[in-house]
Amino acid sequence: MTAYKDQIQGRIKEVEGKIKEAAGKLVGNKKLEAKGKAEKTRGKAQAKFGDVKQKLKTTKKKATKKRVAKKKVAKKKVAKKKAAKKKAAKKK
Repeated sequence: MTAYKDQIQGRIKEVEGKIKEAAGKLVGNKKLEAKGKAEKTRGKAQAKFGDVKQKLKTTKKKATKKRVAKKKVAKKKVAKKKAAKKKAAKKK
């Protein structure tokens, strides 16, 4: 499941749990209230899991961009050194 799906489904479950919990309190049904609390907790956990997945994905993309940028800089430095060596060799 994608990060966004986990986030959305988790928040939906959380709201459904809140509704069940409130309904259980309203009618005095302890079992429904407990189910609502449990569902709300599962929803929070799933949403948090989606948040973490999304953060990892974003961090990975940033790290990859930095790595690529460093490689480009390194290639430019190597190319400059080669060009300088060629100029020095031509002058001799």
